[in-house]
Amino acid sequence: MPESLRHRIGIDIGRKLPAEQAVAWVAANDVRYFDIQCDLPPNAMERFDARTCAAIRDACARDGLHLGLHTLSAVNVAEVAPFLRDAADQYLCAYIDLAKAMAAEWVVVHGGYHFTDDYGLRRAASIDRLKRAVAYAEEQGVLLLLENLNGEPTRAEVHYMPDTLADTLAWFDAIPSPNLQWAFTINHAHYDQHGIAGWIDGMDMSRCAEVRVADNNGEYELHMHPGTGTIDFADMFRRIESAGFAGHYMCGWGELDDMLAGRELLVEHAR
Repeated sequence: MPESLRHRIGIDIGRKLPAEQAVAWVAANDVRYFDIQCDLPPNAMERFDARTCAAIRDACARDGLHLGLHTLSAVNVAEVAPFLRDAADQYLCAYIDLAKAMAAEWVVVHGGYHFTDDYGLRRAASIDRLKRAVAYAEEQGVLLLLENLNGEPTRAEVHYMPDTLADTLAWFDAIPSPNLQWAFTINHAHYDQHGIAGWIDGMDMSRCAEVRVADNNGEYELHMHPGTGTIDFADMFRRIESAGFAGHYMCGWGELDDMLAGRELLVEHAR
């Protein structure tokens, strides 16, 4: 594997640190890629005024860091109720505006969720809302990354979208913009019927900009430390890199020190 792989493996800070401390932490730990969530304290969106955004933007530029933002999957992008549907549009636009102000290089977004019987209605609402968000992102020069979400048991009432290979393909076919690319969450794909290999073969990997990494037991939704589940990371790296992927990986499990240690383990698997 390329020697630069280690620097392509980032850390999902989320809400574990205030944004300013997150910038300092990744720089001190030789991490190049990181993302944060800006919904709730310590990174509530309301506190990011122009001065704060400029300070974060300048610090990332100075230290050669690549910052992304990650929206909250609990916000239903497939919302259809009055007032709430307008709020969902505003929510995505607010993240796009914040990304522009911070010079964040991507924003991870989701397709929302449905309640089984209303799948068709909410699928249409999700795709239409993301089309509007992508159009706005094009105007603002912001890249959105759509994440494949975790499948729920068949008898569950609530299901994320898109959570299958077929649906993920359908979302991307419906929105062919270069400002919408893919955040491939491997632990979600691992317990899908197609598995990680099937997703790599089935998707257009040229639209993959981020690979989100955690281990999994192969049975249900878990974000586990590498080596504690059943994912073959050597095979994963071989398949993804052979498919021409040149983007970044993002660790997403446990605490910050856990992910930092796990990054070294991932490099060993890749070798």
